[in-house]
Amino acid sequence: MTTRPEPPVIPSERGKCPFDPPAEYARLREQDPISPITFQVAPGDRDGWLVTRHDYVRQILADDRFSHRNELLAHVVAPPFPIPEYVPQPSPPGAFAKTDAPEHSKYRRLLAGHFTVRRIQQHEPELTRIIDGVLDEMAGLEPPVDLLKVFAETVPARSVCSLMGVSPELVSDMSEHFGALMKLTYTLGEFIHHLESINEILGRMVKTRIDEPADDFFGQLIATGELTEEELVNLAVLTVGGSLDTTPNMLGLSTFALLENPDQLAELRARPELYETAVDELMRYLTISQMGSSRCALEDVEIGGRTIKAGQTVVLSLPAANRDPALFDNPDALDVTRVPRKHLALGFGIHQCLGQHLARATLRIGLRRLFERFPTLRLAVPADQVPLRDRAVHYGVDSLMVTWG
Repeated sequence: MTTRPEPPVIPSERGKCPFDPPAEYARLREQDPISPITFQVAPGDRDGWLVTRHDYVRQILADDRFSHRNELLAHVVAPPFPIPEYVPQPSPPGAFAKTDAPEHSKYRRLLAGHFTVRRIQQHEPELTRIIDGVLDEMAGLEPPVDLLKVFAETVPARSVCSLMGVSPELVSDMSEHFGALMKLTYTLGEFIHHLESINEILGRMVKTRIDEPADDFFGQLIATGELTEEELVNLAVLTVGGSLDTTPNMLGLSTFALLENPDQLAELRARPELYETAVDELMRYLTISQMGSSRCALEDVEIGGRTIKAGQTVVLSLPAANRDPALFDNPDALDVTRVPRKHLALGFGIHQCLGQHLARATLRIGLRRLFERFPTLRLAVPADQVPLRDRAVHYGVDSLMVTWG
């Protein structure tokens, strides 16, 4: 009797360095860059592909023969609760992240003007004031403190309040539920509770905004007259919720990485102008989107000698692509002098991160002001005792205890 081999799955086992993706990615990228995997639950074919080479990932992200529609994608991340007959559903109106053109284009067009380079540059003085205020509060605390709580989570939350005109109370109420969903450790009952709570909180906000018009982010969206109440709520989930998980994780993990790479931190202290591009190097090196990005083939497509069949899901490993030595010299090293052109931490193609300019500004100003204000900042615990978010949509730290002075 022969033992049936385990189906290939997405690598998840990380090594000793907390900043490196699973080592298996390097082997696959070199030996089998479009490798077969098996999904736990899928709408059609249970078998799909894992793509780890940068050029292949970038090619697929820009290819309209691959769809990002939710109802077509295999269930990539095994849920923490069993779903014996999972039936993927189309994204509801307004939840455009997992849709294709023209639906995706419609909503992105309405939002894009609020996140342009110019609009974010206009927001930078306020963003700087927010960051300095948070650092003032941190300076008044007795160290050690959890940098994730007092700085990395607080700055983006207050920035969202300012930029989008959302009340601090609403952001505070929503953060708990959104953070719980991103960690992927909930039960089915908890999942339903958190999702319903988010929709209820944002539903109340939208109703208030409709009744009390204001000339801010949501007020201007409502004034277009193009969106239903349901669409506005789902757009709020993406714009507000998205800011409350990605940027905090990048701020926390970037601080950890720089403290553990003192030569790179010294380079930034000596040449502060490097922060302009160093934030992209940190995004490349850390690539917190550890689940990658998924697409479904709409027709048979041949890439790299493999035929991806219509209906199959491909998982595009952004962490593996961003460590590809074919594009980046010495890719496993953090080099703040590097200008990492073509990195994919923010995606590529029509689904590239809408808030990328805000994310860059927050990281650039936030990290610089942090290390200028606290020149003796250091970890308060050994590096191997920093708890990591390795069971979550976005990789990061669960806390980062630091001290100074």
